[in-house]
Amino acid sequence: MRPSQRIRALTFDLDDTLWDNRQVMVDTENGHYAWLDAALANWLAGAGRPPTRRFAEHFPLTNYVARRQALAAAHPLRRGDFTWLRREALATLLTDYGLAAGDAERWAEAAMQRFLALRHRVTPYPEVDELLTRLSRAYRLASITNGNVDVRRLPLATHFPVAIAAGELLAPKPHPRPFLTALAQLNTPPARALHVGDSWRDDVAPARRLGMQAVWIATEAPARPLPPGVHRLEHVRELPALLDRLEE
Repeated sequence: MRPSQRIRALTFDLDDTLWDNRQVMVDTENGHYAWLDAALANWLAGAGRPPTRRFAEHFPLTNYVARRQALAAAHPLRRGDFTWLRREALATLLTDYGLAAGDAERWAEAAMQRFLALRHRVTPYPEVDELLTRLSRAYRLASITNGNVDVRRLPLATHFPVAIAAGELLAPKPHPRPFLTALAQLNTPPARALHVGDSWRDDVAPARRLGMQAVWIATEAPARPLPPGVHRLEHVRELPALLDRLEE
């Protein structure tokens, strides 16, 4: 690679790129809803209003999912702001359950605080901290996520002076805005940046449209050759070796 084209910055997706997010989401989704159901029942009983049907019995988790999807369809600009969608969905369900508007909003907020506490119980892959430490010596680093993990709440925050929450920009990936925002803060043109993520649609495709190189984290080999500037790795631990090859 010519010196004028050498990579100066790396941007990273978070969920399912730096850690396995599947069980985290299962535990978080079920955990905060079960907490709300139990805490709300205790509060109503203490107020002399024991419910004949518990909240989660009246509105099973599937209703909560459907309400979020309906809100996303009705508010397309907020479709990537998952924290807002969850809070609003809970507030409307709680109102439908019979709570006054103020109580519904307070309980929705309390449930979301429980959600966010569980959501941040992520375990990065064992190699990630050392990997980012090494890479930060040679590259500018940023994170770009559609999820509602605030990397500033994690020990990994020390590696990411730039952290972009795409949902808060009202422009979730694959929209170019979060990539362009990260690149602007990194003071790096797209041609000298590489994005790392597990989603072809949300990570690889938008990065390439902007002129960035991209690493696709995928365990299965693609059915057809990858386009120029796209590199497939089975695990993020393989990234330093790829970068060494690209710098030759």
